[in-house]
Amino acid sequence: MEKYRLGAVVAEFNYEVTHLMLERAKAEAEFLGVEITKIVKVPGVFDMPLAIKKLAAREDIDAVITLGAVIKGETKHDEVITAQAARKITDLALDYDKPIAFGVTGPDMTELQAMDRIEKGRDVVDTAVKMLQRLKDL
Repeated sequence: MEKYRLGAVVAEFNYEVTHLMLERAKAEAEFLGVEITKIVKVPGVFDMPLAIKKLAAREDIDAVITLGAVIKGETKHDEVITAQAARKITDLALDYDKPIAFGVTGPDMTELQAMDRIEKGRDVVDTAVKMLQRLKDL
């Protein structure tokens, strides 16, 4: 397998969840023989797009993974944050012609459900690598 270089953007909000997601991502990258070369921590999921943009613009980054957990509160804030982040992250993948794997869990999720979904950290690395492999011959 080609030695792909990944950037990671990790939300600090709900860090008790996202740091476990990051550990799963690192383990999966090592297992697949790819490298997470740059990790950028941002305050929350809403803050991810600018960091993703900076990483995607780098020639030494082949793909970007995102790790975040949006937990339900008393309002629909979690739905707005997740939907807006997903839309902008998709736009950035198209703008920079690089895979940006969406590893944000939520909305409408409890903290317990978020902990149950930490394997998304592993899955998002798999997604980035699969996309890189499938796009290289196009």
